[in-house]
Amino acid sequence: MLADDDADDRMLFEEALREICSDSKLVTTIDGIDLLNILNETVPPVPDVIFLDINMPRLNGMECLGKIRGDLKLKSIPVIVYSTSNNQENIDLAYIAGANYYARKPSSFGELKSVIQRAFKILAQPFPSSVAKKDFMIN
Repeated sequence: MLADDDADDRMLFEEALREICSDSKLVTTIDGIDLLNILNETVPPVPDVIFLDINMPRLNGMECLGKIRGDLKLKSIPVIVYSTSNNQENIDLAYIAGANYYARKPSSFGELKSVIQRAFKILAQPFPSSVAKKDFMIN
């Protein structure tokens, strides 16, 4: 799943994902409220991963992450905060709030594909209950 209010970012993410894994199914939402509504309607089964933008209207990514981590049905879903922000404060807040990883939105399509591939490679490994802060960023 991808929650991002920017239509161009959603489109590019979907294209990159399709090139990496053509049989994957991506569900996109425009904000945290839509994401939580879809999750509450469709879980179980849980999605493999949620890519969650920070700056969204109505319910931002950090607020949404708090609600996901506070819900017994949703709290085990891997969440990657996916943002243009490289601000250390945002990264620290995402880590404290329970995100599994943090990925900065890349500036090129090729870099986007690389970020998604690295995320999938990490998620394919046995999933740790917590990630060391030094390993939190997906670069």
